[in-house]
Amino acid sequence: MACPPGGVVLREGQGDAAMGLRVAEVQLLNCGTEPYVLEGYPDVKVLDKAKAPVRVDIGHGSNNVASGTGLDAQPERIVLQPGQHASFSLLWRNLVTDATVPATEGRHLEVRPRPGAPLLTLALTRPLDLGNTGRLGLGPWTAAAR
Repeated sequence: MACPPGGVVLREGQGDAAMGLRVAEVQLLNCGTEPYVLEGYPDVKVLDKAKAPVRVDIGHGSNNVASGTGLDAQPERIVLQPGQHASFSLLWRNLVTDATVPATEGRHLEVRPRPGAPLLTLALTRPLDLGNTGRLGLGPWTAAAR
């Protein structure tokens, strides 16, 4: 796999689901030759199967989806050396609260890892089955365990 302009690639990480609560991890790998600095949160947009934007409220931290998930940790500055990776997590509920409103499903993520960086698109093998609550929690960048 060739390293794209910007020196990083996205890949789908682990996921977990229980009783309608969902967590998905997205990893960013520094495939370049220089250190790559991350701070705070990525800029994330959810796209549907046709890569059209999905209407969803994406908030930093748990965004009132659930508590005790670890997504409300304070962001830290991360320096990724070539070959290292970091990740962020997404949190949502697959919950339908109104039978007259169609359920939403995200099939792609559009991610800007840091201000000024090229946009990256990740096709998801496990869709974001958001129900119709329209809320998604976004965790900060987290360094991989060394």
